[in-house]
Amino acid sequence: MGIVLVVEDDAILALNIEETLLGAGATRVIQCNSSDDALAALRTHQPDAMILDVHLSDRDDGWALAELVSSVGPNPPRIVFSTGAPQDIPANIAELGPVLEKPYAPEDLLAAIQTRPGATGLFSRLKSVLR
Repeated sequence: MGIVLVVEDDAILALNIEETLLGAGATRVIQCNSSDDALAALRTHQPDAMILDVHLSDRDDGWALAELVSSVGPNPPRIVFSTGAPQDIPANIAELGPVLEKPYAPEDLLAAIQTRPGATGLFSRLKSVLR
């Protein structure tokens, strides 16, 4: 699993995510509680994966961060979105990675972090139901 960047402004949830990831074999978990912190962490670390709360308290545009991350280099980190309102995520952004609706179980997080972009996740399931 390697290095995972957790961008989450709920401190308790961030700690639970960190514990889950370390228990599953992540070599390092870097926690950020704002978009600015996440950008700073991305400049100094090369995470293999990123758990991204799309509705952060400092900015309500976590998807802008996801777009930036996905366009950097040939091997961007795998992105897993975390949100209480999955219907608010634009379709083109949700295709960048699985979407977990809060609250979610630790096993759902671990399954999502191993999923390739566009493969599964809540948004893809919703899309198939709406067709």
